[in-house]
Amino acid sequence: MRLFLLTSLTMLAFAANSLLNRMALEDGTTGPAAFAAIRLVSGAVCLWLIVLMRNGGPRPVWHAGGAASLALYVLGFSFAYVTLPAGVGALILFGGVQITMFAGALILRETVPPRRWAGAVLAFGGLVWLLWPAGVSAPDPLGSGLMAAAAFGWGIYSLLGRNATDPLRATAGNFVFAVPFGVVLFAVIPDGASGQGLLLAVVSGAVTSGCGYALWYSVLPHLGASRAAVAQLCVPVIAALGGLALLGEGLSLRFAMASVLVLGGVLLAAMPATRKWRSAKDSA
Repeated sequence: MRLFLLTSLTMLAFAANSLLNRMALEDGTTGPAAFAAIRLVSGAVCLWLIVLMRNGGPRPVWHAGGAASLALYVLGFSFAYVTLPAGVGALILFGGVQITMFAGALILRETVPPRRWAGAVLAFGGLVWLLWPAGVSAPDPLGSGLMAAAAFGWGIYSLLGRNATDPLRATAGNFVFAVPFGVVLFAVIPDGASGQGLLLAVVSGAVTSGCGYALWYSVLPHLGASRAAVAQLCVPVIAALGGLALLGEGLSLRFAMASVLVLGGVLLAAMPATRKWRSAKDSA
């Protein structure tokens, strides 16, 4: 029960990032560059304080790829939500991350069972349907492209982090070294932030990102890869329902059907390989 509650809280934190970003940008008084910069700074401070309290404060772990991919995720995420509804953005992000990690597995020449191939094709088909530029319910192409870039960044970040010996310390270091990307972009696009936008960005960075990621790393060893992937299926659904309840965003039939395909594909890919496939693999 404790594991279930902690996992549920983590998924709520992930979905809340979409809602907080949309709420901050909705009235136009807070810009995406300011929101992203504040989120990175507050997340870096929060995570580093957690590391300090945990083991006396070792130096940040510098990883250029990790910092750059994290910055791409945060910046693309923030700018995408200028035009995308919360649920649509979360679905593009979630599906795109899974596809990026699947492609990474192929590049790294990992063995991919047939079930995972089928799941990846199904999820990709759902995203193509969602993003197809036809009909009034098609999402904004620029926002979709920015969220796809964010998904690519988070997918690469996740692939790079699989071999981290101290994930929390590595994440804290990546946040610290991603801050300059956000600050430089804000210097180029000084779009400013209202008091409400500032507060929402700090909550997104320190609480739903910083503490959320720390909590996620604490439950991951107990979930395993497959259950962790399945647990994240609820994030786009929570974000969509939150957008409906808090922001008055509608739910289109296209989004509903694409969600079934994307989330069903991810669920199929997350299932363990069959005994027959494992036997064939072992005998090969």
